[in-house]
Amino acid sequence: MNLEAERLRACCASPRWVDAMLAGAPYPSAAAVLDAAGRALAALDWAEVERALAEHPRIGERAAGDGAAARWSRAEQSAAATGDPRLAAELAEANLAYERRFGHVFLICADGLPVEAVLAALRDRLGNDPAAEREAVRAELAKIVRLRLGRLVGAP
Repeated sequence: MNLEAERLRACCASPRWVDAMLAGAPYPSAAAVLDAAGRALAALDWAEVERALAEHPRIGERAAGDGAAARWSRAEQSAAATGDPRLAAELAEANLAYERRFGHVFLICADGLPVEAVLAALRDRLGNDPAAEREAVRAELAKIVRLRLGRLVGAP
């Protein structure tokens, strides 16, 4: 299975991750692609994780653009969209508190999660120490990458 750099960047914006995935190509199967993706993500240093995070909009905010990453982000966050101004304000406030505490956007694989679940997770993770939160971010990034990469390679 051959992959293109631009399509991979839509899954994860870390240049090192993209390079690692391209270096391992071609892959014999979708499962091999997903396995390689997990290994490549686990090997990233925190600076590369932050590069990937920089491409993600705040949870509850609509991603701009018409590229694959923006389209996927809008779809993944669609269940967390809310017309309730109180919930929207709480989410915005919690996002800012998180960014002040950890220095980057709150990342969660929001696919199918209602805004209440996202807000609860955000508030819960505000109590993490920085090391625990880095692990949580890595786990959520891995879920997002697996979801997006699965779409590219036809994996369930």
